[in-house]
Amino acid sequence: MTFVPHVLALVVTFLALTASGCASMKPLPPGEALTESERRDVIRRASVWSATDIKLMDLKKGPAGEGGFSPDELVTCEFKEREMGGQSRKFACVTSQGAELKVKYGARNAEVYGEVLSTRLFWALGFPADKMYPVRVRCNGCYPDPWKMPKKSAGSELFDPAAIETRLPGSSMETAQDSGWKWSELEDIGPDAPKDARSHRDALKLLAAFIQHSDSRPANQRILCPEGQEMGRTGCRAPVLMVHDLGLTFGRADLIDKSKNSVSFADWAKEPVWKDRDTCVASIKGFFRGHFKNPKISEAGRAFLASLLVQLSDAQLQDLFETARINRRSGDPSADPQKDAPPVPVDEWVRLFKLKRSQVVEHRCSA
Repeated sequence: MTFVPHVLALVVTFLALTASGCASMKPLPPGEALTESERRDVIRRASVWSATDIKLMDLKKGPAGEGGFSPDELVTCEFKEREMGGQSRKFACVTSQGAELKVKYGARNAEVYGEVLSTRLFWALGFPADKMYPVRVRCNGCYPDPWKMPKKSAGSELFDPAAIETRLPGSSMETAQDSGWKWSELEDIGPDAPKDARSHRDALKLLAAFIQHSDSRPANQRILCPEGQEMGRTGCRAPVLMVHDLGLTFGRADLIDKSKNSVSFADWAKEPVWKDRDTCVASIKGFFRGHFKNPKISEAGRAFLASLLVQLSDAQLQDLFETARINRRSGDPSADPQKDAPPVPVDEWVRLFKLKRSQVVEHRCSA
């Protein structure tokens, strides 16, 4: 068999990513891992949503609490040598108060923009998500590109734009490290689940398709026991299913998670909310290591998400895209870095969001 060069490159990339995706998950210390039976019980009764006063949510300021930062705040820290997983540029550093930070950086790093957009949208609507703060970071001891040079330098570097990630407080509930949950498991709802769990879970699926959540591997979905809800070492009174990594969003989900197709106005504009309007199948291509593709949505789930989305004002949407610094993202991120297209204005992103929202609000599902 003869391969042309670009096909061969795709095959090699596919095999490499598949190999990394099939690696065995690390076992947890004795007494910390859930049994399969305990895990299923947790998923069956977990919540995915809690009520917020959407009209009062400040999408510019973002989530309050310990570890928060103001938009565009200058944060100074000391580089810390630490292995960082994933594909996006990031590094660890420590503040003078001793707080360790996870910093994503780079003007061409889609996650610097996308994760701020998605986590703040989820937070405002009531779906749990980690906290992302759009900042500038002065890193003492950093090389200009710590992702490629993950060791200490004698210099100091300014990273702008950057985003600091703060996890929701609580503990991960797992059978093995990063075992997470699969999207198909949202279908398993037990008698002890919260009221209207089906509509909440379908709304979460539709919201994930709406923003084109690309990297849907189980490791990027977290079973969380919120702080204060623990029962012993592995029990939990009120478990939560949350999407942990929302960086590759607001573009086009694809077979391979490509940063250049995320936070892309052109790509997001081309993707309809519905693959099949008549049967209410949402449109999202399945990532080959993920478990989320073209989910069928109930009318209750569609109506519930619609009831949340319509509460977002134009001013809130303006704040959302401005705070994410969308005006610094190339208008065509898939192009040659030396020939970046001008950014798309915030007003256009707001207009597109509202057009896509109308596809959710004005449609009706048959069942």
